[in-house]
Amino acid sequence: MSSSGSSRPSLSAFSNGLRAALNGAIVPWMLLWTTIVFAGLALASATGCTRTILVPEASPVRVGPKTKARVYVREGNEWVLGDNEVTVPEGWYLVPPSFVEE
Repeated sequence: MSSSGSSRPSLSAFSNGLRAALNGAIVPWMLLWTTIVFAGLALASATGCTRTILVPEASPVRVGPKTKARVYVREGNEWVLGDNEVTVPEGWYLVPPSFVEE
């Protein structure tokens, strides 16, 4: 038998068939994951777009739930920043220095 008349498939035909089978299986999954990632990023950016700006000297601010902060304490004639964080109770007011008498 001669090599030109063989009925064996060529390597390029095999690789083309394998490539087509893989593309048929991989492409839908890639599209699905791409869609999921972009949808997740869109949701994350849409829900986290809040911004709070403190306007100094305008009015008191009320403390929200689960607020922790380092606070100053008065020692003699001087304000000293404490080392530890404390939980500030919900509903307390924070006022600008102009509201407090020295």
